[in-house]
Amino acid sequence: MANHKSSVKRIRQTASRRLHNRYYAKTARNAVRKLRATTDKAVASELLPKVQKMLDKLAKTHIIHKNKASNLKSSVQKHVNSLA
Repeated sequence: MANHKSSVKRIRQTASRRLHNRYYAKTARNAVRKLRATTDKAVASELLPKVQKMLDKLAKTHIIHKNKASNLKSSVQKHVNSLA
């Protein structure tokens, strides 16, 4: 058990932040997965800006690394461009 009040509070804060970060990271992963599964160009083009915005926000708040966000954005953009 923690010996200081501040460390008890820090444990609480860390737990709630971890839950928050996991939720948004998982939501983004599902959005990317859904976009990659799409075969219709119109639907994919509509989803793309939303997914890119989501990834940018996660990178800005350090939930995912900025290079990971960039790589994901690049790969989904390639997928949308390859659709006929």
